[in-house]
Amino acid sequence: MSLQIVIVGRPNVGKSTLFNRLIGRKLALVDDRPGVTRDRRTGEGSLGGLTFTLIDTAGLDDARSPSLEGRMRRQTEAAIEEADLCLFMIDAREGVTALDRHFASIVRRKGKPVVLLANKAEGWRGKDTLFEAYELGLGVPIAFSAEHGEGLDELYHAIKSASQNADDTEEPKAETDEQADQHPVRPLRLAIIGRPNVGKSSLVNALLGEERMLTGPEAGITRDAVSTDWSFANRAIKLWDTAGLRKKAKIKDKLEKLSVADALRAIRFSEVVILVVDAEAPFEKQDLQIADLVEQEGRALVIALNKWDLIDHKPARLREFKRQLDESLPQLRGVEMVAVSGLRGQNLDRLMNAVFSAYETWNKRVSTSALNRWLEGMLARHPPPAPAGRRIKLRYMTQSNARPPTFVIFSSNVKDLPMSYTRYLVNGLRDDFGFEGSPVRIALRQAKNPYVGKR
Repeated sequence: MSLQIVIVGRPNVGKSTLFNRLIGRKLALVDDRPGVTRDRRTGEGSLGGLTFTLIDTAGLDDARSPSLEGRMRRQTEAAIEEADLCLFMIDAREGVTALDRHFASIVRRKGKPVVLLANKAEGWRGKDTLFEAYELGLGVPIAFSAEHGEGLDELYHAIKSASQNADDTEEPKAETDEQADQHPVRPLRLAIIGRPNVGKSSLVNALLGEERMLTGPEAGITRDAVSTDWSFANRAIKLWDTAGLRKKAKIKDKLEKLSVADALRAIRFSEVVILVVDAEAPFEKQDLQIADLVEQEGRALVIALNKWDLIDHKPARLREFKRQLDESLPQLRGVEMVAVSGLRGQNLDRLMNAVFSAYETWNKRVSTSALNRWLEGMLARHPPPAPAGRRIKLRYMTQSNARPPTFVIFSSNVKDLPMSYTRYLVNGLRDDFGFEGSPVRIALRQAKNPYVGKR
């Protein structure tokens, strides 16, 4: 197993900056204000040939448990329990504070190996803090700068020593034949998106079967797009929980802009997207705009109608919502909608079956011969228009790509074919080949005249 390393410390000491440096890309949000990171974030880190699993955590705060800060602290303590090594960070410029002493005692009681990093010690700044740091009882402090990469050689030797100790104490486990057969080629990439406070993180926790994400009545708790490796029905899945997406005009804060950009990046990296909609206020304008964004990105879509346990007259309301969905999203006609309750864990199996079905549709291919037979029937049923008295001829069709399904039609007078006729063909593909709910692309190419240039 990979060495699990958790980065802990009070807010704004540079934990996320170190996380980004060790994983080699700017994955975690970084800002000058404290308390930016809230959920645990995991990434594959490397340093000088060593590879490990790195966990970024929220800043430790001395807060009561029911508060948001108290729930963040519980998440950090859970990450410490799972880790093999703790990187405890302090701010070398501010020196050792009362909070540092308090949380150092908590980390010591956990009994985990600890590396003490005095961060922001660029050049000679903060060197005096190193002598103060000995009183924390966490070993020899390392003068460090996550921003500029100073002290990485000493950190390398500390991680290497911890890795060797972990290898010596860990007993190798024999892999069963059943486990060997369960190794997939690549995990399915699944993102969960939606407006703020519709229950995305509660749904993620219900799927994972643990309190992995922070939840609560406050809107906008999730900031980072947090990925989690997970397995459902022996299928490996990389699951993203994302920040709520609001109307662009309402986004003023720099941190919220970073959170939205992170959520959009998760959509682009995903293969299937679950759009979580509040059943008490479904299909508002922002919901439809998010769905349209997913269609433009060419990702498979499933709609989760969350908080279904709060709805009365369920069968009638579900029929009404499906009718409303078909009218509001004609570009994704037939998209599957599943009524769920993330809080109570209802209909999660149905939701994941819809995800797998949408993924298969998104990957579907149709043979060229079947497509051209189908095209002949569509042309006979409804011929293309004849602008200026000359009939547009659709000569040949083939599928050029999947993910999403993309088709190329070679035609004469490409620029004269109206969009309404292209929509007619797209709807026919959905109905006749089972592409319901998936984005479908049709590209028109000008057919070459084979006799041009010949006598």
